[in-house]
Parts: sequence; C-alpha cells; structure tokens
Amino acid sequence: MVRQARALATRHQIVKGAAELFDRDGYERATLAEIVDQSGLTKGALYFHFKSKDELAAVVIEEQHAISMSAVKAINGTGAPALEQIVMFCYEMKREMVDDPIVRAGIRLTLEMSAEAGPSKPYLDWIDSCEQMFHAAIEQGDVLDTVDPAHLAHYFVSSFTGVQLVSNVLTARIDLDERIDQMLTFVLEAIVPSRRRHKIDRIRHARWVPAIA
Repeated sequence: MVRQARALATRHQIVKGAAELFDRDGYERATLAEIVDQSGLTKGALYFHFKSKDELAAVVIEEQHAISMSAVKAINGTGAPALEQIVMFCYEMKREMVDDPIVRAGIRLTLEMSAEAGPSKPYLDWIDSCEQMFHAAIEQGDVLDTVDPAHLAHYFVSSFTGVQLVSNVLTARIDLDERIDQMLTFVLEAIVPSRRRHKIDRIRHARWVPAIA
C-alpha cells in the first residue's frame, strides 16, 4: 500500500509538472527534459509512468475533463433550476481555469490539438451536458419552447470557448468574469420567455461553491 501510494504521488507530481509547462509554453514548445525539471523528479521516474509527451498530454486532458465533468455532476446534484445550473457551471469553469494549472493546461491542449484532428470528447461531453440542462430548462419554462436544445448547447459551448480564449489572449483572463456576464446577458435575453424575464438578473448571479474536502 505504501509503495502504491508513493507511485500515485509520483505520477501526480509528473502530471502537475507537465500541466504547468503545457499551460505556460504549449504542447509543441514543451519538452520531456523540461517536464522532468518542472516536476522535480528523474527521467527514469517519468518514463516509468509515461512513454511519451503525447501520452502525458492525453492524461492532462483526461484529468482536466474529469475535473470539469465532476463539477457538472455536483452542480446537477444541487437541485437548482436548470438554467441556473448552466450559469453555475460557467463560473465554476472560470474558477477552475484561473486556479487549477491542470484545467488550464487541459483546455489549452484541447484547443491546440483540436486544430489537427485532436480530442473531440471534451467538447462533445460539454455540449451533451448543456443540451440536457437546456432541455430541462425548457420543461421548467425558463427557456422558450421554440428553441432547439441541441443547437443552443452547441452554440453556447462555442460561445463560452471563444469568450474565455479571447479573454486569455487579451487580459490573461483578468476580465473573464465580466466577459462571461456579457455573454450570459446576451444569451438569456434571447432565450428566456417574456413571462420569466424578471428572473434573468437572479439567474445571472447564480453561483456554486465547491465543498471543501
């Protein structure tokens, strides 16, 4: 058990070091030698757990995606109205991108590698989760029943991706709260029925706070 725990800790240290480097330099510029230095371990330790930079990048993306999907599940469990859950998830994604190097690196890698037929699963899962929440929001009367939840989900994920990317390029995500709020304002004004428009301000300010372990 002690050996297994040590191996898991070493693996996590390597992944964290790789994520910090991928986040800073991107996939192409990061080297295995630099990842070894960043993690503070030996080359032998790295190769014991990972065979290549490709494998390390794939694991960083997987871990980032697991973190994000765990947040979706937790937010779904709050029982909050579906449209509020979508807002909560937007701001939780923002918090993760700012606070967690694995999340930042995973998102950067997904964007970079997607340009060359890279991983599509994170996008597909985000779209599917949003589609389910938008479908529920329509049933709850908070979204117009003329809206196609699949089309809206695809647009919404695309919009959020663009907003966070431009925010990162222009301000290192310093203005991301403001830009998310602008995006949500435009979207909510377009999809909330007139009889529910008085709820828009409350929906925009919905937040989820993760439990402290």
